[in-house]
Amino acid sequence: MTEKHIVLEDIDPVILYGINNVHLQMIKALFPRLRIVARGNVMKILGDEEQMCAFEENIEALRKHVLKFNSLKEEDIIDIVKGTRSKDEIPEGVIVYSMSGRPIKPRTENQKKLVEAFDNNDMIFAVGPAGTGKTYLSIALAVKALKEKTIKKIVLSRPAVEAGEKLGFLPGDMKDKIDPYLQPLYDALEDMLPQAKLQEMMEKHVIQIAPLAFMRGRTLSDAIVILDEAQNTTCAQIRMFLTRMGWNTKMIITGDMTQIDLPREQKSGLKEALNILSGIEGIEIVELNRKDIVRHKLVTRIVNAYEKYDKETKQ
Repeated sequence: MTEKHIVLEDIDPVILYGINNVHLQMIKALFPRLRIVARGNVMKILGDEEQMCAFEENIEALRKHVLKFNSLKEEDIIDIVKGTRSKDEIPEGVIVYSMSGRPIKPRTENQKKLVEAFDNNDMIFAVGPAGTGKTYLSIALAVKALKEKTIKKIVLSRPAVEAGEKLGFLPGDMKDKIDPYLQPLYDALEDMLPQAKLQEMMEKHVIQIAPLAFMRGRTLSDAIVILDEAQNTTCAQIRMFLTRMGWNTKMIITGDMTQIDLPREQKSGLKEALNILSGIEGIEIVELNRKDIVRHKLVTRIVNAYEKYDKETKQ
């Protein structure tokens, strides 16, 4: 009798095993000649060599399914093990799946342009109003690349406080001070990755979330680097950030030019960068507008009302 250990890498084993191990019991029933013991992300298998090889192939297929779709149904297990249906292909247009199994994909023409720009360039500026999916889609693209192992890490950053990142007067330690400003990035990641896996990736610095000031002096290679809320960077800050780019790295810079929180006398670094870098090979600027808003329908009405107000007050 042979014994083998299989490590379920990059997935939440709870999804594979099912609630109350219902999936695990089904898998055991499909391989009655094997003794299967699961502990955490390790499966111990005892039995004859031929059956174990078939089991390993099927568990790997199930693992890949969970990695791609963040879900597993009983019919998926039967179809994959019996070979009656392939589940390896993600439908066209889908970037990744959320933890609830919802496909995350571009839903408007400009969102599709953002995905295409990412595929064909190393630096992308995504500029548009709130609710257009700039940050969410960017993080989805980064998570997909990490799952496919085309990069080694994701680095997410935003200006910690509106203008100058003055954290000293806020209560608590550094993490307490910066976390509220970075929460939207955590929210997006938690929607796409199992909580335990996300925590592990952050502890191992595979996923790094930090205020912009922490980027100084670094060279970021084998990574996707996202700068969010870039309209609130100074000219010096965004210049520093853009020059952190190393080998096999892509950068996505997102911002909304209608929500600049810098002092009136200070120029937005994003605005300057868009003027200076427009037309450079390898850099693409994607502009989103109110037609791309995918939040509650009231968000579109609010954006429209403020745009109208801004035009009237400038006249």
